Amino acid sequence: MAAFGTVFLPEMAIAKFEDGSWSKTNMVSADSIQMHPGAHVLHYSSTCFEGLKAFKHEDGSINIFRMEQNVKRMAQSSRLLNLPKVDESQLSEMIVSIVKKYASQVPSPPGSMYIRPTHIGTEASIGKAAAPSATSMLYVLLSPVGDYFSGGAKPLRLLLAKDGMRCAEHMGMIKSGGNYASALGPILEAKASSDADQILFCPNGDVQETGAANFILIDGNEIITKALDSTFLHGVTRASILTLAADLGMKVSERELSVNELLERAAKPETEAALSGTAAVLTPVGTLIHEGAELSVGSAKAGATTMKLRQALNDIQWGKAQDKHAWLTRV
Repeated sequence: MAAFGTVFLPEMAIAKFEDGSWSKTNMVSADSIQMHPGAHVLHYSSTCFEGLKAFKHEDGSINIFRMEQNVKRMAQSSRLLNLPKVDESQLSEMIVSIVKKYASQVPSPPGSMYIRPTHIGTEASIGKAAAPSATSMLYVLLSPVGDYFSGGAKPLRLLLAKDGMRCAEHMGMIKSGGNYASALGPILEAKASSDADQILFCPNGDVQETGAANFILIDGNEIITKALDSTFLHGVTRASILTLAADLGMKVSERELSVNELLERAAKPETEAALSGTAAVLTPVGTLIHEGAELSVGSAKAGATTMKLRQALNDIQWGKAQDKHAWLTRV
């Protein structure tokens, strides 16, 4: 099977912001876009995106998971990047219409249709390093994907880094390509130096996030994760997992978590850790690497609570459990 996110459907939904207003949505070929080589996005990184999924249920219906939340976050990212204001209702319609058009291509579980809305500044001006783009392009790509865990949910190895952050502090809430680019170097270095799968950024000993996912610690009946602030991405999967944990009667603690507390709790046999994100839902963490030493998180295996929460979320997405929080949009 092709690598996750490398297969695209032939068309995408697109709209352009020009002369102060948005155009109508069009369906165009997904294999290219046309813009000037001097486009703002290519020089000053005026870009943001979202990632969400559509799922096929046993009754044949197609359901998009938490579209409203992703649309709101994209509007927020666009605002914080000073891109033209996103029309949330139009973006929602773009997502629904392209998914509906290719409903027959949505894989059955554990596969899904990955949806990638993208917003880029298109004004041709290399003199606008300190000014926003007056024009932009918004498009929605579709990519049918299989099970992210096709090789098994192998626990990850995380290198704890107390120096440096994933991205500039004021950019943390923005889902922008530049943030991922800034984390790539440290991630590759962690892989080369420590055989780590990811780096867990802990500036000044404050446990935050990895290069592409939120971090969650589970200690018995308590689930712990950093409280929301402007320095890191407010994950939709993170929020969903915390809601389901509360539904299961778990104590949800959104607060500061120091490296020292993390290491102390991780040494307990019942402790689990995981990364949350759209692609993998919950990926178990088995090993923490700190100052040259390796520490197993609990049993170092995929924890029972981690997999229970992952399954609970999948069951809602796949239509096998009641959607009591109204997270699904039927197309």
